[in-house]
Amino acid sequence: MAHWFHRNSMKASAPVSFESMRNLLNYLTDPSNDCKSIQQATEIYLSLLYGLINDPVAGSGDSKLRKLVMFKWTNSICGNTPTCSPDSVFEVSAICINVAIWYTKFAAKLAAKGDVTMEEAKEVHSNLRNAGGIFKFVKESLMPRISDLSAEKGADTDQRVLDAYQMQCVAEAQEVTVARAVELKHKASLISALTNETSKLFTAAGDALKSVEPSKAGKWKKYLDLKAAFYLSYAYCFAGDTFLEQDQCGKAIRALRESDKCSYNDTLYKKAEAISREYSSTKGPGTTARPWEHPFFLKLGPIIRKKLEKANHENGFIYFHKIPEEAPGLEVKATHGLASPQEFTLPAAHAMWVGDAYAGFDASKARPQNSQSQGASGDVKPVPEPEDSSPVKPANNSSGCVVS
Repeated sequence: MAHWFHRNSMKASAPVSFESMRNLLNYLTDPSNDCKSIQQATEIYLSLLYGLINDPVAGSGDSKLRKLVMFKWTNSICGNTPTCSPDSVFEVSAICINVAIWYTKFAAKLAAKGDVTMEEAKEVHSNLRNAGGIFKFVKESLMPRISDLSAEKGADTDQRVLDAYQMQCVAEAQEVTVARAVELKHKASLISALTNETSKLFTAAGDALKSVEPSKAGKWKKYLDLKAAFYLSYAYCFAGDTFLEQDQCGKAIRALRESDKCSYNDTLYKKAEAISREYSSTKGPGTTARPWEHPFFLKLGPIIRKKLEKANHENGFIYFHKIPEEAPGLEVKATHGLASPQEFTLPAAHAMWVGDAYAGFDASKARPQNSQSQGASGDVKPVPEPEDSSPVKPANNSSGCVVS
């Protein structure tokens, strides 16, 4: 199965007297809740919000009710001080982000089981793609509509944060594919190419957070750096297998040495281990874990050493190839197994908006909201999320892959 995942906190909202919103937020507090219930509650609330953001009669254009309610939401890596906005589009973006975060937590919890079935693996993969699609939708379709939002750097509406979330979801979905490819003993060249692409995605996600304050995103970035190093090591490991299959033993040994030996702390694998320890000791929002003790991490080292011993043995008895000084290039692009965000769209307007309901609202009689005068008056209580108490279990498969 896929591996261990870092997760940030759920967003918390100041109380708003919307029953459908309360129902949805109650569901989102627990990642073990039924996925279909979340989907239904999300669709109901977003369909009701439709008339607050778009004109349900004209079918396009802003709703006359769009800026009548003050919404206050915390951010997943910024503590309990809320971002405030009298804009219903902001509310939609916050709800969408929270639902996407829930999907990632649901996927992680499902994959934490000792023995994950094929159907469950597919569900993990699907939910990560769904989350990636929602982050993409917020970034591309909702954020351009919010022009006067005053939010701190590193807020969930920050382009860098949305980019990191989207790429992380896609990369983690590919982890599921990698684990399955290893289990089914697919061609080493395919696994090498896929893990190389996965490493690049984690690197890009980490790069998106480079300029975000370390106190907010430092722990999250350590996780992304760890996964990037881990999958680069994986890519060189299976590239070594590929070269050996092609009777290029010298290149095989050099690729396996690159998997095991690199410029940081002497080895790529040690680089991943060092980052995992840095992750554990870094303060900030996110999961508390000791990734170097997880089966997915412990399994790779012996795999590299076993393959390297085999290549050295065969070169000493059969090939006698010279070992290149430079590491061979990796497969540039995988042709199979690449994940992509699942397209997300808002549901249609709720049935209550049909007829004269929308016309009956007189927006001129409402008290105008101002984000400055009615902004954050104090911290918002964080979402009470259950702690993940599941132990790290030994892997019962050749890939050594679990999630916790």
